[in-house]
Amino acid sequence: MKDQADTPLPPTELLICVKCRRGRATVADDDRWPGQILFDALTALPVPEEIRLTPVACLQNCDHGCTVALRGGDRWTYVFANLDEVADPAMLLDGAARYHATENGLIPWRERPEHFKRNCVARIPPLEVPNV
Repeated sequence: MKDQADTPLPPTELLICVKCRRGRATVADDDRWPGQILFDALTALPVPEEIRLTPVACLQNCDHGCTVALRGGDRWTYVFANLDEVADPAMLLDGAARYHATENGLIPWRERPEHFKRNCVARIPPLEVPNV
């Protein structure tokens, strides 16, 4: 039987709302919303192969800046907001890598990026909720 430590973790998906306006009434000079700029900035960085970037049309958090969700396998899903499309892409990938390294999606508090600690919109349990 395979040891649990030898079993690869399921992939992590970082969903990015490409329609997020981050409080703007109009698009940027290049006809992109801040959410699209965030997605484009993420795809320009080296993304670990276990993390999949997925653009989504709307995460229904329009009043709270750029919004993303992290999910994967039997882990908790997290929704984070108030992201800056220029300043936060590297931090997001670091947070996604930390999330991926967990079996349940629960990054220890002290290891979370500071933005994750203060801007979590929702934490959604996995489909199979473990006994508490």
